[in-house]
Amino acid sequence: MTRLSAKIHKWLALLLAVPILFWFVSGLFFAIAPIEKVRSEHMSAEAAPSPISIQNAAVGLSRVAASGAMPGEKIELRTMMERPVALVSGGKDRPRLYDLESGVQLSPINAGTAAAIAERDHAGDQRPIRVEQVTGNSPEYRGALPAWRVDFDDGANRSLYVAADTGAVAARRSTLWRVFDFFWSLHILDFKEHEDFNTPLLIGATALALVVIVTGIIMFPSRLGYNSWRRRRRRAREG
Repeated sequence: MTRLSAKIHKWLALLLAVPILFWFVSGLFFAIAPIEKVRSEHMSAEAAPSPISIQNAAVGLSRVAASGAMPGEKIELRTMMERPVALVSGGKDRPRLYDLESGVQLSPINAGTAAAIAERDHAGDQRPIRVEQVTGNSPEYRGALPAWRVDFDDGANRSLYVAADTGAVAARRSTLWRVFDFFWSLHILDFKEHEDFNTPLLIGATALALVVIVTGIIMFPSRLGYNSWRRRRRRAREG
C-alpha cells in the first residue's frame, strides 16, 4: 500500500506542480497587493455632497413628467456635473437619466460628457487621453452596458468606465488591477472569463491535489521510519 501510494503521490505531484505553483504565486500576490489600490479607491476624488431640496425635486420631477417621460419603479435623485438629475429605472426598460432643471432626458450620455464625469471622479491633474465606447462584456469590465471607457495617462494606465444610461462611474481599472486579474485567472484556472469557480480544470486539479494529500498521509509513517521500526521489532521477537 505504501509503495503504491508513493508512486501515485510522486507522479500526481509532478503533474500538479504547475497549478500548485499558480495557486501559491497568485496567493502571495493577493496577500501583498492592497485591495484598495487594486480597485483604485485611492484615486477617487472626494466630492462634497450637494443636497437637493424637496421643493426643487418636486418641481424638477414635474418638468420631467411634462416632457412625456415614461413611468418607472424607482426614482433616484442625485447630482451629476453639479446639476440635479433624476434616474428613473425599473422593469425591462433601460434606466433613463433626466435633468431636473429642464426636464430633458440626458441618457445615453455622449463621449464628451463621459470624459467630463471621469475627469471629475479621477483624483489628480491628468486629463483623459482617449474615450472609447464599450458595448460588450469582457474580463476587464462586466458592468452596465453600453458604457464609455475613459483612459488617463497617469503612469498606471488607469481607465474609468462610465455607464451611458446612468452617468455613474461603474469601474476603475489600472495596470495593478490587470495584473491582479491575471493572477486571479491563474488562481481559479479560468483563463477565458476570469470568474468561473466551476471549471473542469479547477475541479480536476483540486480532486487530484486531494489524492496527493491522502497518499502523502499514507506514506507518512513509512517516511518517519515507523514501518522499519515495526519490522525490526518483529524480527527481534521472532529471533
